[in-house]
Amino acid sequence: MEQQTHKAHRPAQSGAKADKKGKGKQQSGFNEKAFAPKSGRRADKQGRRNVERDQTRLHVPLVDRTPDDTPPPVVVAIVGPPGVGKTTLLKSLIRRYSKQTLQDAKGPITVIGGKKRRLTFIECNNDLNSMIDIAKVVDLVLLMIDGSFGFEMETFEFLNILQSHGFPKVIGLLSHLDLIKKQSTLKDTKKALKKRFWTEIYQGAKLFYLSGVLNGRYPDSEILNLSRFISVMKFRPLVFRNSHPYLLADRIEDLTPRETIRASKGKCDRTVTLYGYLRGTNLRQSTKIHIPGVGDLNMASVAVLGDPCPLPDADSEKRRKLSEKRRLLVHAPMSDVGGLMYDKDSVWINVPGNFTRGPADAPQSTPQGEGEQMVIDLQDVDATLGDGISRSHIRLLGSSSKHLSVDTTSHAQDFDDTDDDETDNLPDGDSEDGSELDEVDSDNDEGSHVDSDEDDTLVTSRGNNGRAAHRNATRPWEELVGEEENGDVAFADSDSEHGENDDFFHPKEIAESYDDDLDMTKEPLLPENLQEWEDEENLDSIRSLFITGDESATGGAKEEEQSGDELEGEESGERETTSATALAAKKEALKRKFDEQYDDPEGDKMDFYDEKKDELNRQLQLNQAEFEDVDGDARTSVEGYRPGTYVRIELSSVPCEMIENFDPHYPIIVGGLLAAEERFGYLQVRIKRHRWFAKTLKTNDPLIFSLGWRRFQTIPIYSLDDHSIRMRMLKYTPEHMHCYATFYGPVALPNSGFCAFNSLNGESTGFRVSATGVVLDVDRSARIVKKLKLTGVPLKIFKNTAFVKDMFTSALEVAKFEGANIRTVSGIRGQVKKALSKPEGAFRATFEDKVLMSDIIFLRAWYSIQPRQFYNPVTSLLLSDKSRWQGMRLTGQVRRDEGVKTPLNVNSHYKPVERPPRRFNPLKITKKLQASLPYASKPRAMKAQSTKTYMQQRAVVMEPEEKKAVALLQQIRALRKDQVDRRKEKQNERKEVHRKKVAKEEADKGEKDKSKRKEIMRVAGIKHKRQAEVEEGTRKRRRTIST
Repeated sequence: MEQQTHKAHRPAQSGAKADKKGKGKQQSGFNEKAFAPKSGRRADKQGRRNVERDQTRLHVPLVDRTPDDTPPPVVVAIVGPPGVGKTTLLKSLIRRYSKQTLQDAKGPITVIGGKKRRLTFIECNNDLNSMIDIAKVVDLVLLMIDGSFGFEMETFEFLNILQSHGFPKVIGLLSHLDLIKKQSTLKDTKKALKKRFWTEIYQGAKLFYLSGVLNGRYPDSEILNLSRFISVMKFRPLVFRNSHPYLLADRIEDLTPRETIRASKGKCDRTVTLYGYLRGTNLRQSTKIHIPGVGDLNMASVAVLGDPCPLPDADSEKRRKLSEKRRLLVHAPMSDVGGLMYDKDSVWINVPGNFTRGPADAPQSTPQGEGEQMVIDLQDVDATLGDGISRSHIRLLGSSSKHLSVDTTSHAQDFDDTDDDETDNLPDGDSEDGSELDEVDSDNDEGSHVDSDEDDTLVTSRGNNGRAAHRNATRPWEELVGEEENGDVAFADSDSEHGENDDFFHPKEIAESYDDDLDMTKEPLLPENLQEWEDEENLDSIRSLFITGDESATGGAKEEEQSGDELEGEESGERETTSATALAAKKEALKRKFDEQYDDPEGDKMDFYDEKKDELNRQLQLNQAEFEDVDGDARTSVEGYRPGTYVRIELSSVPCEMIENFDPHYPIIVGGLLAAEERFGYLQVRIKRHRWFAKTLKTNDPLIFSLGWRRFQTIPIYSLDDHSIRMRMLKYTPEHMHCYATFYGPVALPNSGFCAFNSLNGESTGFRVSATGVVLDVDRSARIVKKLKLTGVPLKIFKNTAFVKDMFTSALEVAKFEGANIRTVSGIRGQVKKALSKPEGAFRATFEDKVLMSDIIFLRAWYSIQPRQFYNPVTSLLLSDKSRWQGMRLTGQVRRDEGVKTPLNVNSHYKPVERPPRRFNPLKITKKLQASLPYASKPRAMKAQSTKTYMQQRAVVMEPEEKKAVALLQQIRALRKDQVDRRKEKQNERKEVHRKKVAKEEADKGEKDKSKRKEIMRVAGIKHKRQAEVEEGTRKRRRTIST
């Protein structure tokens, strides 16, 4: 006893005991005075930042149509490029929630995430169609990024698709971090990827790190942290999903008759049922649906099924933590996980293994257990349950030679008291096959309506020493008819422990009482006693005793049946409760009146955001109260099927390729269409080419749009608002700015976002998102016009009138443009007047001045154009290779794919333009007009004089003295010129010497500056090094710097 060691005391960290102990101590918390900013400017800046942060969190209040009692599972999509670890993360999460290991994860997988939350996980493959569909229904995106490689193109494409369709919550996960061995590199990589991730999502977006893979899964601690964060996330309703019903199909069945498929060799339209949880708004029976990748379809019927993955109720889950039994529940029909599949009229049991009865000598023919035996026995049933009941008989004991029977003439009513606890343990001689069936009277079989098993056996118990086990049997109302002579057969008690012979059973007299009979479970009734229940008053008096009865209608009858003491006690209790409720309401009214009088009236006033939220909540509560007492079927007929229910939708006329090429890795979405979205028309949208898309978009080039639930190809026309006068067509989309686009397609509501693609092929190496935008208007009346320039030349010229040809081809076209403004290249303006009889298309026009025969006359007009009515839905789910859907191609792409050369047109070749030089006539102004012109306007270009003047014609003869003087002057000029040249040479020599001296001085000065800068930088380097050493705590001894 002295060596016994006791466990050390561990004080409680949580709970009532810890709270009680900590009450007396000083509570540690945030001290406002200790952390108050010292600077008033800093406090003002911090307050502004807090207000701006609160304002950015606000959004437009939306009605959350998700029911609080049974919300649909949260759709969690795992998205990322190939090879990043999506399947591993999916298996790890399923293992965390359901304790089950998936071998092949396909399709949606629904698990229990908590007491009030279910999660539907789905893996998004590397296909653009799947990314678009997933982005329209997902609530939470687990975006996986390869930490050793970085962001890839598919990640940015998916984020841009999310932005166009409502941007749900996104959580980033970095994988393959174990490939980075150096810790400094790992730290820098995490920091860079986090910064880029925050740039794409928002500042502070959650990013998790997955270090490595252990046993085919990620570490449990990291998956636990991720699952805890998922379980507490709150989701805001998105605008598009909050106005459309939709479901993510987790199961698909083909109900087409096999004979019809065989007769048409599999090419007939199919009847298909889709199963899934309804989301969004209420789904009505008359709603038309669209399946992305298939097309528009009509619903033949909608039925509500039992929830295959129900939430735990309050009675079954009274503990704080979810029980392990609930955690094991998983619903994944496409992955063959779950075991049960509920249908409208059947329940399918999926049991792993081979449960088909094989040959007797086969090694696997012997059942391994009782459950396997039951499943194999179900395969041997050759009759329905109704046929088995009609042929069944019942005996009191296993050794009885006669069965219980009912006379066909008796006034009997059938009751089904099924006993499900029967077993199949029978003695060898108790089977009703063979000789005993021959003794059965056919008349008695018709009157016998009792329950039995499918094997027509009566269950006995071996552990009761041969006595038959007690069971409830249905007896007739009046008499038990046996032999026809005495009219009734009763069975005596068996006082022996051996049931081997039939001597213990002997008929009794009719006069004996039925009280001692063992097999009597119903008292005999006479028809006279039943007549009093034909009175409606008697029926109304007991109607409240049944489930379907109205309790309020029979309240008076209930009170009469109760005893006087109980009635008085209940009345007194009700009076006390009523008085207490009235007193509490009176006190609340007085308190409210007091608060209104003495409190600040402006203090309780809500802002606009809170008022809107409160208004929406009141309207939602009013709607719920309106339908609270309405029957379920009546409520469904009025408002449709509510979100959160598990429904079965039957579709008719479904293309056979959807079933033949079904792949569970591609999601099937059933989206409900509003009444306005069922028709087609012209849509005007605001569009902008994506800055990462390499090519410029061109008018009348086919483009694939993802708008609403649909994905379709159409031909847009781009335009720009020309000063609010006209919509001018653009041949190409502008750079870095929005423009308008008009195309033909299914109508979408205004402010609906969309994204566009040139191709959905996965082989494209560049960025595939071509453009993004928003819908502006539907069937707008504004016309799109393009520039039209018609040219012509003068045919005959009069003073200010001219006949013009080669502009039109007929008089009808001329009549269409009468009064139009025209002008020449030189700027002379004119107007179209009337058409000429000959030649065809010529017309008379007037100008503000006389035109020339060499002038070109042109007419500028606007021509109205209409978009082409082209609509080509993307039917990717109907293909065997769903990533190779091919729409309409351009002519150049068709030639390139087919290897056809571009045809050469001789007239389209570029040739050098050779224009003959034009010779203009000189301007002639009469002398009379020249005389009247002012001097500044007189023409100055005069003709050169052809005859020489007198000064040019005269001869100069010099005297000898003049000749000597001219010669002397020439000599003096020559000497002066020579003197000036020699002086310049001397001056240049002096300047050259000065330039060399100045250059040398500049070189010396540069060397001095260079050495001085070098010394300054050396001193600065030493100073910086010392500062670094001081910061690191390794200060060294100072060194003196010699100057």
